[in-house]
Amino acid sequence: MGKTTNGTRDWAQIYAIYGIEQKHTLIFLIINAIAFSVLSTVFFIYFNPICVFFQSFLFSNAAAARFSAGFFGAVTALSAVCLFFAAVNFFYSAVPLRYEMAQRMVGSVGDWSSVKTALDLGCGRGILLNAVATQLKKTGSSGRVVGLDRSMTTTLSTLRTAHIEGVQEYVTCREGDVRRLPFSDNYFDVVVSAVFLHTVGKEYGQKTVEAAAERMRVLGEAVRVLKPGGVGVVWDLVHVPEYVRRLQELRMEEIRVSKRVTAFMVKSHMVSFKKPSQHFVGSGEVRLDWRC
Repeated sequence: MGKTTNGTRDWAQIYAIYGIEQKHTLIFLIINAIAFSVLSTVFFIYFNPICVFFQSFLFSNAAAARFSAGFFGAVTALSAVCLFFAAVNFFYSAVPLRYEMAQRMVGSVGDWSSVKTALDLGCGRGILLNAVATQLKKTGSSGRVVGLDRSMTTTLSTLRTAHIEGVQEYVTCREGDVRRLPFSDNYFDVVVSAVFLHTVGKEYGQKTVEAAAERMRVLGEAVRVLKPGGVGVVWDLVHVPEYVRRLQELRMEEIRVSKRVTAFMVKSHMVSFKKPSQHFVGSGEVRLDWRC
């Protein structure tokens, strides 16, 4: 297997530690790709008999039968190629890309030595969580990173990966609702999240107003628990323009959006921002206590 972009970790090693989420999706893509490959091969090998079959039962014209057989053969072959490509992209996005993006997200925070508390929303298997913990360890910080997930089973698995990575003393995992974060205002120096926010509210449908409202609620909660002067970094799929507009409404500073990165066959971006040290609500009024 190849090396990651930082040249220090082998992909096989990363897969061994973190595995793959949603394996059923990858298996589904591979099975269908193989099925379409077999079908297109059958069309290629037995093209003439298939043409005869088409002519006998579906078409009276030989040219029409040959065109139809060729068309169906080409469609099955193209489908096989697309499905194999989708499977490879999913396989790559599931771990190597996540690992590489985790390094980029960590790198977008300027000074980790002063970070005492960090939060990973939707920590999942802990790829980003452990990247943050590793950075804290490298800088000699006494800080800790909290991973929040909806499943206690996931958090226990995440703690195991932190132990394997040798950063368990920097990591705490909690089960909780990201829409109502169990933390006080202005608590964290850094808040991060990787390909998670788009899953919030999916029970309403991805394109519904209700789902968008749920995503904005989580973003507001992230801002609420972030300390004045703290940094937030979000990498997510599809909905990043919504996040940027909401961050502008919340008067965040230094909002930056990365170039497009294709992940899981869709566009994704990384957006970083800084919570201002003071929040001007109105003329002459300053509020340090954020509630979004």
